[in-house]
Amino acid sequence: MDIKELLSTINSHQAAYVDLNLKDPQNGEYMLCVFHLIPGGKLNILQAACEVSAESSTGTNFAVQTETKFSREMNSLVYKVDIEKNLVWIAYPRRLFDRDGNVQNILTYIAGNIFGMKEVQALKLLDVRFPPAMLEQYDGPSYTLDDMRNYLNVYDRPILGTIVKPKMGLTSAEYAEVAYDFRVGGGDFVKNDEPQADQDFCPYEKMVAHVKEAMAKAVKETGQKKVHSFNVSAADYDTMIARCEMIVNSGMEKWSYAFLIDGTTAGWMAVQTLRRKYPEVFIHFHRAGHGAFTRPENPIGYTVLVLSKFARLAGASGIHTGTAGVGKMAGTPEEDVTAAHNIFGLKAPGHMFMQSRGTIPEDDMDFVKNILQDALHHQVLQDDSWRAIKKCCPIISGGLNPTLLKPFIDVMENVDFITTMWAGCHAHPGGTQKGATALVQACEAYKQGIDIHEYAKDHEELAQAISFFEKKDNKDVRHAERGESN
Repeated sequence: MDIKELLSTINSHQAAYVDLNLKDPQNGEYMLCVFHLIPGGKLNILQAACEVSAESSTGTNFAVQTETKFSREMNSLVYKVDIEKNLVWIAYPRRLFDRDGNVQNILTYIAGNIFGMKEVQALKLLDVRFPPAMLEQYDGPSYTLDDMRNYLNVYDRPILGTIVKPKMGLTSAEYAEVAYDFRVGGGDFVKNDEPQADQDFCPYEKMVAHVKEAMAKAVKETGQKKVHSFNVSAADYDTMIARCEMIVNSGMEKWSYAFLIDGTTAGWMAVQTLRRKYPEVFIHFHRAGHGAFTRPENPIGYTVLVLSKFARLAGASGIHTGTAGVGKMAGTPEEDVTAAHNIFGLKAPGHMFMQSRGTIPEDDMDFVKNILQDALHHQVLQDDSWRAIKKCCPIISGGLNPTLLKPFIDVMENVDFITTMWAGCHAHPGGTQKGATALVQACEAYKQGIDIHEYAKDHEELAQAISFFEKKDNKDVRHAERGESN
Protein backbone atom coordinates (compact mmCIF):
# COMPACT_ATOMS: atom_id res chain seq x y z
CA MET A 1 0.00 0.00 0.00
CA ASP A 2 1.04 3.59 -0.56
CA ILE A 3 0.30 6.41 1.88
CA LYS A 4 -3.03 7.33 0.27
CA GLU A 5 -4.23 3.77 0.51
CA LEU A 6 -3.11 3.56 4.13
CA LEU A 7 -5.02 6.73 4.99
CA SER A 8 -8.19 5.20 3.56
CA THR A 9 -7.95 2.30 6.04
CA ILE A 10 -7.97 4.24 9.31
CA ASN A 11 -11.14 4.73 11.34
CA SER A 12 -12.41 8.00 12.81
CA HIS A 13 -10.77 7.35 16.18
CA GLN A 14 -7.38 6.67 14.59
CA ALA A 15 -7.76 9.71 12.33
CA ALA A 16 -7.65 11.97 15.38
CA TYR A 17 -4.03 10.91 15.95
CA VAL A 18 -2.52 11.47 12.53
CA ASP A 19 -1.72 14.53 10.43
CA LEU A 20 0.60 13.79 7.54
CA ASN A 21 0.41 17.46 6.58
CA LEU A 22 1.40 18.80 9.98
CA LYS A 23 2.83 22.25 9.46
CA ASP A 24 6.38 22.69 10.73
CA PRO A 25 6.69 19.97 13.43
CA GLN A 26 9.90 21.65 14.60
CA ASN A 27 8.14 24.91 15.47
CA GLY A 28 8.81 24.43 19.19
CA GLU A 29 5.35 23.19 20.13
CA TYR A 30 6.19 19.51 19.84
CA MET A 31 8.58 16.93 21.22
CA LEU A 32 9.33 14.64 18.28
CA CYS A 33 9.94 10.87 18.31
CA VAL A 34 10.85 8.33 15.67
CA PHE A 35 9.90 4.69 16.17
CA HIS A 36 10.74 1.55 14.28
CA LEU A 37 7.36 -0.16 14.16
CA ILE A 38 6.22 -3.52 12.85
CA PRO A 39 2.47 -3.91 13.29
CA GLY A 40 0.94 -6.91 14.98
CA GLY A 41 -2.28 -8.73 14.18
CA LYS A 42 -4.34 -7.42 11.25
CA LEU A 43 -3.31 -3.75 11.44
CA ASN A 44 -1.19 -2.02 8.83
CA ILE A 45 1.66 0.29 9.81
CA LEU A 46 -0.40 3.48 9.82
CA GLN A 47 -3.24 1.97 11.80
CA ALA A 48 -0.76 0.62 14.36
CA ALA A 49 1.06 3.95 14.49
CA CYS A 50 -2.21 5.75 15.22
CA GLU A 51 -2.95 3.32 18.05
CA VAL A 52 0.52 3.94 19.47
CA SER A 53 0.00 7.68 19.14
CA ALA A 54 -3.32 7.47 20.99
CA GLU A 55 -2.02 5.23 23.79
CA SER A 56 1.05 7.42 24.32
CA SER A 57 -0.89 10.67 24.61
CA THR A 58 -4.59 11.19 25.35
CA GLY A 59 -6.40 8.15 24.03
CA THR A 60 -7.25 4.52 24.38
CA ASN A 61 -8.45 1.89 21.92
CA PHE A 62 -11.89 3.52 21.53
CA ALA A 63 -13.03 7.12 21.37
CA VAL A 64 -14.58 8.16 24.68
CA GLN A 65 -17.51 10.48 25.35
CA THR A 66 -15.50 12.50 27.86
CA GLU A 67 -13.21 14.12 25.27
CA THR A 68 -13.24 17.91 25.07
CA LYS A 69 -12.13 20.31 22.37
CA PHE A 70 -9.11 21.18 24.49
CA SER A 71 -8.19 17.58 25.32
CA ARG A 72 -8.07 16.84 21.59
CA GLU A 73 -5.47 19.59 21.25
CA MET A 74 -3.21 17.40 23.38
CA ASN A 75 -3.41 14.47 20.95
CA SER A 76 -0.03 13.36 19.65
CA LEU A 77 0.11 13.13 15.86
CA VAL A 78 1.71 10.70 13.45
CA TYR A 79 3.17 13.15 10.94
CA LYS A 80 5.42 10.98 8.77
CA VAL A 81 5.68 7.33 7.75
CA ASP A 82 8.42 5.47 5.90
CA ILE A 83 6.71 2.28 4.73
CA GLU A 84 9.87 0.61 3.38
CA LYS A 85 11.88 1.08 6.57
CA ASN A 86 8.94 0.66 8.98
CA LEU A 87 9.59 4.06 10.54
CA VAL A 88 6.97 6.40 12.01
CA TRP A 89 7.40 9.94 13.29
CA ILE A 90 5.12 11.17 16.10
CA ALA A 91 4.78 14.75 17.38
CA TYR A 92 3.83 15.16 21.06
CA PRO A 93 2.50 18.53 22.24
CA ARG A 94 5.05 19.62 24.85
CA ARG A 95 2.18 20.75 27.11
CA LEU A 96 1.29 17.10 27.68
CA PHE A 97 4.17 16.71 30.08
CA ASP A 98 4.63 17.62 33.73
CA ARG A 99 5.96 21.18 33.70
CA ASP A 100 8.18 20.48 36.71
CA GLY A 101 10.95 18.91 34.63
CA ASN A 102 9.87 15.30 35.16
CA VAL A 103 11.72 12.81 32.92
CA GLN A 104 9.81 9.88 34.43
CA ASN A 105 6.58 11.50 33.23
CA ILE A 106 7.76 11.78 29.62
CA LEU A 107 8.95 8.21 29.46
CA THR A 108 5.69 6.97 30.94
CA TYR A 109 4.03 8.35 27.82
CA ILE A 110 6.47 7.46 25.05
CA ALA A 111 8.06 4.32 26.53
CA GLY A 112 5.29 3.00 28.76
CA ASN A 113 2.12 1.10 27.95
CA ILE A 114 2.85 1.21 24.23
CA PHE A 115 5.47 -1.53 24.60
CA GLY A 116 2.78 -3.93 25.80
CA MET A 117 0.25 -3.29 23.03
CA LYS A 118 -1.01 -6.23 21.00
CA GLU A 119 -1.16 -3.95 17.97
CA VAL A 120 2.65 -3.98 17.66
CA GLN A 121 5.10 -6.79 17.02
CA ALA A 122 8.15 -4.51 17.23
CA LEU A 123 8.37 -1.00 18.59
CA LYS A 124 11.76 0.66 19.15
CA LEU A 125 12.14 4.36 19.99
CA LEU A 126 15.15 5.39 17.89
CA ASP A 127 15.50 9.10 18.57
CA VAL A 128 13.82 12.02 20.29
CA ARG A 129 14.03 15.79 19.74
CA PHE A 130 13.33 18.24 22.56
CA PRO A 131 12.18 21.78 21.69
CA PRO A 132 13.91 24.74 23.42
CA ALA A 133 10.86 25.70 25.52
CA MET A 134 10.79 22.17 26.90
CA LEU A 135 14.53 22.06 27.62
CA GLU A 136 14.16 25.13 29.79
CA GLN A 137 11.89 23.24 32.20
CA TYR A 138 14.51 20.55 32.90
CA ASP A 139 17.56 20.72 35.13
CA GLY A 140 20.26 19.31 32.92
CA PRO A 141 23.70 18.71 34.45
CA SER A 142 25.11 21.16 36.96
CA TYR A 143 28.57 19.80 37.82
CA THR A 144 30.18 18.77 34.51
CA LEU A 145 33.32 17.21 33.07
CA ASP A 146 34.71 20.74 32.75
CA ASP A 147 34.38 21.21 36.51
CA MET A 148 36.07 17.87 37.15
CA ARG A 149 38.89 18.77 34.79
CA ASN A 150 39.40 22.05 36.64
CA TYR A 151 39.56 20.20 39.95
CA LEU A 152 41.96 17.53 38.69
CA ASN A 153 43.93 19.95 36.50
CA VAL A 154 43.58 17.55 33.57
CA TYR A 155 42.67 19.12 30.24
CA ASP A 156 44.19 17.38 27.25
CA ARG A 157 43.43 13.71 27.82
CA PRO A 158 40.67 11.42 29.09
CA ILE A 159 40.07 11.16 32.82
CA LEU A 160 41.79 7.87 33.68
CA GLY A 161 39.71 5.74 36.00
CA THR A 162 39.03 2.24 37.24
CA ILE A 163 36.39 0.14 38.96
CA VAL A 164 37.54 -1.80 42.01
CA LYS A 165 37.52 -5.52 41.27
CA PRO A 166 36.50 -8.11 42.24
CA LYS A 167 33.20 -6.26 42.26
CA MET A 168 32.12 -8.01 45.45
CA GLY A 169 33.88 -9.83 48.27
CA LEU A 170 36.53 -7.33 49.37
CA THR A 171 36.37 -5.95 52.89
CA SER A 172 36.22 -2.19 53.38
CA ALA A 173 39.96 -2.05 54.02
CA GLU A 174 40.79 -4.29 51.05
CA TYR A 175 38.60 -2.15 48.84
CA ALA A 176 40.34 1.06 49.95
CA GLU A 177 43.74 -0.57 49.37
CA VAL A 178 42.92 -1.36 45.73
CA ALA A 179 41.70 2.21 45.21
CA TYR A 180 44.89 3.53 46.84
CA ASP A 181 47.09 1.39 44.58
CA PHE A 182 45.40 2.70 41.46
CA ARG A 183 45.75 6.28 42.60
CA VAL A 184 49.44 6.12 43.51
CA GLY A 185 49.98 4.46 40.14
CA GLY A 186 48.74 7.67 38.52
CA GLY A 187 45.00 7.14 38.08
CA ASP A 188 42.50 9.98 38.56
CA PHE A 189 39.11 8.41 39.20
CA VAL A 190 37.85 5.33 41.06
CA LYS A 191 34.25 4.17 41.18
CA ASN A 192 32.23 1.72 43.22
CA ASP A 193 30.84 -1.07 41.11
CA GLU A 194 27.13 -0.89 40.44
CA PRO A 195 26.11 -3.59 43.00
CA GLN A 196 28.12 -1.94 45.81
CA ALA A 197 25.86 -1.34 48.80
CA ASP A 198 26.05 -2.05 52.55
CA GLN A 199 27.15 -5.70 52.52
CA ASP A 200 28.10 -7.32 55.84
CA PHE A 201 31.69 -7.92 54.68
CA CYS A 202 32.05 -4.31 53.48
CA PRO A 203 29.97 -1.97 55.68
CA TYR A 204 29.18 1.23 53.81
CA GLU A 205 30.27 3.57 56.60
CA LYS A 206 33.65 1.84 56.97
CA MET A 207 34.15 1.76 53.21
CA VAL A 208 33.61 5.53 53.03
CA ALA A 209 35.96 6.17 55.97
CA HIS A 210 38.71 3.94 54.59
CA VAL A 211 38.44 5.35 51.06
CA LYS A 212 38.63 8.89 52.44
CA GLU A 213 41.82 8.10 54.40
CA ALA A 214 43.46 6.13 51.59
CA MET A 215 42.61 8.82 49.02
CA ALA A 216 44.10 11.55 51.23
CA LYS A 217 47.30 9.49 51.52
CA ALA A 218 47.48 9.01 47.74
CA VAL A 219 46.94 12.74 47.13
CA LYS A 220 49.72 13.58 49.59
CA GLU A 221 52.12 11.12 47.97
CA THR A 222 51.39 12.02 44.35
CA GLY A 223 50.61 15.73 44.67
CA GLN A 224 47.60 15.13 42.41
CA LYS A 225 43.89 15.52 43.16
CA LYS A 226 41.72 12.40 42.96
CA VAL A 227 37.99 11.64 42.67
CA HIS A 228 35.96 8.73 44.04
CA SER A 229 32.47 7.85 42.77
CA PHE A 230 30.36 6.31 45.57
CA ASN A 231 27.30 4.24 44.74
CA VAL A 232 24.48 5.84 46.74
CA SER A 233 21.69 3.70 45.24
CA ALA A 234 19.49 2.39 48.03
CA ALA A 235 16.16 0.81 48.95
CA ASP A 236 14.47 4.13 49.74
CA TYR A 237 14.89 7.88 49.58
CA ASP A 238 15.98 8.27 53.20
CA THR A 239 18.75 5.70 52.93
CA MET A 240 20.02 7.19 49.65
CA ILE A 241 20.19 10.67 51.17
CA ALA A 242 21.77 9.32 54.37
CA ARG A 243 24.57 7.80 52.28
CA CYS A 244 25.06 11.08 50.45
CA GLU A 245 25.20 13.01 53.72
CA MET A 246 27.66 10.49 55.15
CA ILE A 247 30.00 11.21 52.24
CA VAL A 248 29.48 14.99 52.32
CA ASN A 249 30.22 15.05 56.05
CA SER A 250 33.11 12.57 55.96
CA GLY A 251 35.77 15.25 55.76
CA MET A 252 36.66 14.56 52.13
CA GLU A 253 37.57 17.62 50.11
CA LYS A 254 34.72 19.15 48.14
CA TRP A 255 34.78 18.00 44.49
CA SER A 256 36.73 14.84 45.40
CA TYR A 257 33.60 12.67 45.44
CA ALA A 258 30.82 11.83 43.00
CA PHE A 259 27.47 10.13 43.57
CA LEU A 260 26.83 7.05 41.45
CA ILE A 261 23.20 6.09 40.94
CA ASP A 262 22.01 2.93 39.18
CA GLY A 263 19.65 5.03 37.11
CA THR A 264 17.91 2.30 35.16
CA THR A 265 17.09 0.21 38.22
CA ALA A 266 16.80 2.94 40.86
CA GLY A 267 14.66 5.07 38.56
CA TRP A 268 14.54 8.58 37.16
CA MET A 269 13.17 10.02 40.38
CA ALA A 270 16.38 9.00 42.15
CA VAL A 271 18.51 10.60 39.42
CA GLN A 272 16.61 13.88 39.49
CA THR A 273 16.51 13.93 43.28
CA LEU A 274 20.31 13.75 43.45
CA ARG A 275 20.70 16.44 40.79
CA ARG A 276 18.37 18.82 42.61
CA LYS A 277 19.61 18.14 46.13
CA TYR A 278 23.34 18.08 45.27
CA PRO A 279 23.97 20.48 42.35
CA GLU A 280 27.68 20.77 43.21
CA VAL A 281 28.35 17.02 43.01
CA PHE A 282 29.11 15.00 39.86
CA ILE A 283 26.05 12.76 39.34
CA HIS A 284 27.26 9.48 37.83
CA PHE A 285 24.52 7.53 36.00
CA HIS A 286 25.27 3.81 35.75
CA ARG A 287 22.96 2.15 33.25
CA ALA A 288 22.96 -1.46 34.55
CA GLY A 289 20.01 -3.25 32.97
CA HIS A 290 19.81 -1.05 29.88
CA GLY A 291 20.65 -3.87 27.46
CA ALA A 292 17.22 -5.40 28.03
CA PHE A 293 15.74 -2.63 25.91
CA THR A 294 18.64 -0.86 24.11
CA ARG A 295 20.36 -3.71 22.28
CA PRO A 296 19.68 -3.41 18.54
CA GLU A 297 18.40 -6.98 18.26
CA ASN A 298 15.70 -6.26 20.85
CA PRO A 299 12.53 -5.31 18.93
CA ILE A 300 10.92 -3.52 21.89
CA GLY A 301 12.47 -0.63 23.78
CA TYR A 302 14.64 2.37 22.98
CA THR A 303 18.18 3.06 21.90
CA VAL A 304 21.34 3.97 23.80
CA LEU A 305 20.98 7.42 22.23
CA VAL A 306 17.50 7.91 23.70
CA LEU A 307 18.57 6.69 27.15
CA SER A 308 21.59 9.00 27.08
CA LYS A 309 19.59 12.01 25.93
CA PHE A 310 17.16 11.60 28.80
CA ALA A 311 20.04 11.20 31.27
CA ARG A 312 21.36 14.59 30.19
CA LEU A 313 17.89 16.10 30.42
CA ALA A 314 17.48 14.71 33.95
CA GLY A 315 20.75 16.26 35.08
CA ALA A 316 23.23 13.39 35.08
CA SER A 317 26.79 14.72 34.94
CA GLY A 318 27.90 11.55 33.17
CA ILE A 319 26.48 8.28 31.89
CA HIS A 320 28.04 5.09 30.56
CA THR A 321 27.71 5.09 26.76
CA GLY A 322 29.52 1.91 25.71
CA THR A 323 32.84 1.00 24.14
CA ALA A 324 31.66 1.16 20.50
CA GLY A 325 32.76 -2.41 19.83
CA VAL A 326 36.34 -1.79 20.98
CA GLY A 327 35.73 -3.38 24.39
CA LYS A 328 33.75 -6.44 25.44
CA MET A 329 30.24 -4.93 25.54
CA ALA A 330 27.83 -5.10 22.62
CA GLY A 331 27.79 -1.83 20.71
CA THR A 332 28.86 -0.08 17.54
CA PRO A 333 30.32 3.36 16.76
CA GLU A 334 27.03 4.27 15.09
CA GLU A 335 25.19 3.61 18.35
CA ASP A 336 27.67 4.38 21.13
CA VAL A 337 29.67 7.25 19.62
CA THR A 338 26.50 8.93 18.36
CA ALA A 339 25.13 8.80 21.90
CA ALA A 340 28.40 10.11 23.36
CA HIS A 341 28.58 13.05 20.96
CA ASN A 342 24.91 13.88 21.53
CA ILE A 343 25.17 14.15 25.29
CA PHE A 344 28.40 16.14 25.18
CA GLY A 345 27.84 18.64 22.38
CA LEU A 346 25.70 21.77 22.33
CA LYS A 347 24.45 20.70 18.92
CA ALA A 348 24.88 17.27 17.37
CA PRO A 349 23.16 14.91 14.92
CA GLY A 350 21.37 11.87 16.28
CA HIS A 351 19.98 8.90 14.40
CA MET A 352 17.11 10.98 13.02
CA PHE A 353 17.24 14.49 14.48
CA MET A 354 19.72 17.30 14.84
CA GLN A 355 19.45 18.20 18.52
CA SER A 356 20.32 21.63 19.82
CA ARG A 357 20.54 22.02 23.60
CA GLY A 358 19.93 25.74 23.37
CA THR A 359 17.20 27.51 25.30
CA ILE A 360 17.65 30.75 23.37
CA PRO A 361 17.24 31.20 19.57
CA GLU A 362 19.73 29.16 17.59
CA ASP A 363 20.66 32.18 15.46
CA ASP A 364 21.54 34.30 18.50
CA MET A 365 25.17 35.29 17.95
CA ASP A 366 26.18 34.45 21.53
CA PHE A 367 24.78 30.95 21.17
CA VAL A 368 26.40 30.51 17.76
CA LYS A 369 29.71 31.48 19.39
CA ASN A 370 29.13 28.90 22.13
CA ILE A 371 28.50 26.18 19.53
CA LEU A 372 31.74 27.05 17.71
CA GLN A 373 33.73 27.07 20.96
CA ASP A 374 32.15 23.78 21.98
CA ALA A 375 33.17 22.19 18.68
CA LEU A 376 36.76 23.24 19.42
CA HIS A 377 36.49 21.59 22.87
CA HIS A 378 36.60 24.88 24.73
CA GLN A 379 34.71 25.11 27.99
CA VAL A 380 31.31 26.75 27.51
CA LEU A 381 28.33 27.72 29.68
CA GLN A 382 30.55 28.53 32.64
CA ASP A 383 28.83 31.83 33.43
CA ASP A 384 25.89 31.82 31.02
CA SER A 385 24.05 28.60 31.83
CA TRP A 386 20.70 30.10 30.87
CA ARG A 387 21.66 29.72 27.22
CA ALA A 388 21.58 25.91 27.05
CA ILE A 389 21.47 22.59 28.86
CA LYS A 390 25.02 21.81 30.01
CA LYS A 391 27.08 18.88 28.77
CA CYS A 392 26.90 15.31 30.06
CA CYS A 393 30.11 13.28 30.11
CA PRO A 394 30.44 9.89 28.36
CA ILE A 395 31.81 7.25 30.76
CA ILE A 396 33.51 4.33 29.06
CA SER A 397 33.98 0.88 30.60
CA GLY A 398 33.87 -2.78 29.70
CA GLY A 399 36.84 -4.79 28.48
CA LEU A 400 39.27 -1.96 27.75
CA ASN A 401 42.94 -2.07 28.72
CA PRO A 402 45.97 0.18 28.06
CA THR A 403 46.52 -1.31 24.60
CA LEU A 404 43.00 -0.28 23.58
CA LEU A 405 43.09 3.33 24.80
CA LYS A 406 44.25 4.82 21.49
CA PRO A 407 41.96 2.60 19.35
CA PHE A 408 39.00 3.82 21.38
CA ILE A 409 40.08 7.48 21.20
CA ASP A 410 40.37 7.09 17.43
CA VAL A 411 36.81 5.76 17.25
CA MET A 412 35.53 8.38 19.70
CA GLU A 413 37.34 11.16 17.81
CA ASN A 414 38.09 13.07 21.00
CA VAL A 415 39.36 12.67 24.58
CA ASP A 416 36.30 14.10 26.32
CA PHE A 417 35.35 11.10 28.42
CA ILE A 418 36.09 9.20 31.62
CA THR A 419 37.44 5.72 31.08
CA THR A 420 37.03 3.20 33.90
CA MET A 421 39.26 0.24 33.06
CA TRP A 422 39.10 -2.57 35.57
CA ALA A 423 40.65 -5.86 34.38
CA GLY A 424 42.76 -3.61 32.18
CA CYS A 425 44.50 -2.43 35.35
CA HIS A 426 43.92 -5.04 38.05
CA ALA A 427 44.92 -8.00 35.82
CA HIS A 428 48.32 -6.44 35.06
CA PRO A 429 51.09 -8.94 35.94
CA GLY A 430 52.57 -6.41 38.36
CA GLY A 431 49.29 -5.65 40.09
CA THR A 432 46.96 -2.67 40.25
CA GLN A 433 49.57 0.03 40.84
CA LYS A 434 51.63 -0.97 37.84
CA GLY A 435 48.43 -1.46 35.84
CA ALA A 436 47.51 2.16 36.55
CA THR A 437 51.01 3.28 35.59
CA ALA A 438 50.75 1.34 32.33
CA LEU A 439 47.47 3.14 31.57
CA VAL A 440 49.11 6.51 32.26
CA GLN A 441 52.02 5.56 29.99
CA ALA A 442 49.64 4.50 27.20
CA CYS A 443 48.00 7.90 27.52
CA GLU A 444 51.38 9.65 27.41
CA ALA A 445 52.27 7.74 24.25
CA TYR A 446 49.00 8.85 22.67
CA LYS A 447 49.58 12.49 23.58
CA GLN A 448 53.08 12.40 22.12
CA GLY A 449 51.96 10.59 18.97
CA ILE A 450 54.19 7.60 19.67
CA ASP A 451 53.14 4.00 19.05
CA ILE A 452 52.73 2.22 22.40
CA HIS A 453 55.11 -0.56 21.34
CA GLU A 454 57.83 2.00 20.73
CA TYR A 455 57.02 3.88 23.94
CA ALA A 456 57.09 0.63 25.90
CA LYS A 457 60.79 0.14 25.14
CA ASP A 458 61.55 2.63 27.91
CA HIS A 459 58.49 2.01 30.08
CA GLU A 460 58.45 -1.34 31.82
CA GLU A 461 54.87 -1.25 33.08
CA LEU A 462 53.46 -0.57 29.62
CA ALA A 463 55.68 -3.28 28.13
CA GLN A 464 54.28 -5.79 30.62
CA ALA A 465 50.72 -4.71 29.83
CA ILE A 466 51.27 -5.13 26.10
CA SER A 467 52.83 -8.55 26.56
CA PHE A 468 49.96 -9.67 28.77
CA PHE A 469 46.92 -8.18 27.03
CA GLU A 470 48.04 -8.84 23.46
CA LYS A 471 48.78 -12.48 24.18
CA LYS A 472 46.39 -14.58 22.10
CA ASP A 473 44.02 -16.94 23.91
CA ASN A 474 45.10 -15.52 27.26
CA LYS A 475 42.80 -17.26 29.75
CA ASP A 476 43.79 -14.85 32.51
CA VAL A 477 42.51 -11.94 30.39
CA ARG A 478 39.22 -13.64 29.64
CA HIS A 479 38.64 -14.51 33.29
CA ALA A 480 39.53 -10.99 34.36
CA GLU A 481 37.16 -9.42 31.85
CA ARG A 482 34.35 -11.59 33.18
CA GLY A 483 35.19 -10.70 36.77
CA GLU A 484 36.32 -14.30 37.40
CA SER A 485 39.39 -15.66 39.11
CA ASN A 486 41.47 -18.70 38.25
